Amino acid sequence: MARLFRNKAQTLTNLALLVVALVLINILANARFGDRAMYGYLDLTEEKKFTLTQGTRQLLRNVDEVVFVRVLLEGEFPAGFKRLQNSTRDMLAKFRSENRLIEFEFDDPGAGTAEQISARRKQLAEDGIRPINLRLKDQQGTSERIIYPHAVFYYKGNTIVVNLLENEVPGVPPEIVLNNSIGLLEYKFANAIQKLRVTAKPILVFSTGNGELEPLETADLEISLRPYYDTGRLNLDSMSSVPQEVAALIIAKPRYPVSEKTKFKIDQYVMNGGKVLWLLDALRVDIDSLRTRDRYLAVEYQLGLDDLLFKYGARLKNNLVLDFQSTGIQLVTGTLGNAPQFDYFRYPYHIVALSRSNHPIVKSLNGVNMLYVGSIDTVKTKTPVEKTVLLESSRRSMLQFSPITMDFEFLRYPLDSSKFNKPHQPLAVLLEGVFPSLYENRLDGEMLDMLEQIGKPFKAESAPTRMIVVADGDVAKNKINIEKQSYSPLGYNEVDRYLFANKDFVINSIEYLLDDQGVAEARGKDVRLRMLDTVQAQEEKNFWRAVNIGLPLLLLAGFGFLFNYIRRRRFGGG
Repeated sequence: MARLFRNKAQTLTNLALLVVALVLINILANARFGDRAMYGYLDLTEEKKFTLTQGTRQLLRNVDEVVFVRVLLEGEFPAGFKRLQNSTRDMLAKFRSENRLIEFEFDDPGAGTAEQISARRKQLAEDGIRPINLRLKDQQGTSERIIYPHAVFYYKGNTIVVNLLENEVPGVPPEIVLNNSIGLLEYKFANAIQKLRVTAKPILVFSTGNGELEPLETADLEISLRPYYDTGRLNLDSMSSVPQEVAALIIAKPRYPVSEKTKFKIDQYVMNGGKVLWLLDALRVDIDSLRTRDRYLAVEYQLGLDDLLFKYGARLKNNLVLDFQSTGIQLVTGTLGNAPQFDYFRYPYHIVALSRSNHPIVKSLNGVNMLYVGSIDTVKTKTPVEKTVLLESSRRSMLQFSPITMDFEFLRYPLDSSKFNKPHQPLAVLLEGVFPSLYENRLDGEMLDMLEQIGKPFKAESAPTRMIVVADGDVAKNKINIEKQSYSPLGYNEVDRYLFANKDFVINSIEYLLDDQGVAEARGKDVRLRMLDTVQAQEEKNFWRAVNIGLPLLLLAGFGFLFNYIRRRRFGGG
């Protein structure tokens, strides 16, 4: 009897210890150390999708006031979209685990009376937040609902709206689009917080003086940049140097030769850590020139930048890339009465460029529409410079080398696929590292005077910095109507009636060039989608139902039998 009492007492003691341990674990899980919570998890996924990047964690630790996030995703959704909702909640919980000043709530814009819903939707529209009509297919059929896949970040009186859902791409299943959206949540949230915390906007400058794109031609891009950057124009010929306050210099489609003085200013700007986005055409050709004549000779621009770019590790080739993966044009093929008749032709000079890289600039990026684009070679440099191809042609592409006679006659005949045998031509390249100066051992008296005026010594090697070279000056150009002084969205193709990712590519490029905290690393995280084989699941559903129901019952019965057996052996005397 005493032995039985001791065993029962021991059992109760063990149970009490277990309860105390669970309570302590719960307390520790919600404990705070400064602004951080004591929160941990073990990420066993191959791609470490549940682990925040170091740049994001450092950013969150530096947040000193409340960042409030209102997510417009409360309510019931189709199964696929529910995953985005849960992933958004999990990501914000991870952010909060790093800093308790990250607060969030989920809101349902579709809740309430009809009048309340209407008023709420009107307010959201005024704030630039527009819904989508989501349609997802599952085994039960098609589900449809108006939703707002957005999160609104508030910090010190400033606001940023984050679109949680990536744009749909023709031919890409919705589940892939959702998976890409989930993979970008950390980057989008960290990027929003980083922009909200910036006290002074970085300065972006478009160069002028050499026939570059006009303000109306970059208007749509600049409107998207201005909430977070100060943008402007700078005539490099009129300046003694590129001010170091300029966070990034954008050289967008120069059409006239660049002087040696201007090249020297750009070089020393780079040597002092400046960032440059080069958007360059090697050959002079455009669709309007072709429409006004039967034949057109595509000639070289002779910009004088070849030696500078070569020194930095890139070379623009004097060619044009043609690609089966392209958009179309409309040409007059006849008349009906007095009205011209147009036909649609696939035009291989207007490429839809994609990327095979997982680099943060181009990860999950839609196609970029590039017009009369050339290819880029990378070359070895004196100093260590890493080269990354960002955009390239498809596996079915070909090259034409200067001089090139252009016309539309070839469109009368089917394209010969056997000639498209130069796959994956580089069209945009990122250069990172320490760059050598073009002017080492080449300084003349005028250059020395320029350095003396600005009070800076000549530098033969740069501080670690970045630049991007794109072999298409039109990638940042929106179509304009000169008479109305209006413009179309950047990347919108009026013939194919589709909005390409030109603006996303340029903005991503600028953000990466200026990202000193490593937040862009989160954009490169790979969140893989393990697809369920629905056919196999349907065929084996009875088996797995039996396993899920029967196996726990068998384990419970086995445990009960073993428990009773041991109890009889210990207390039954045999």
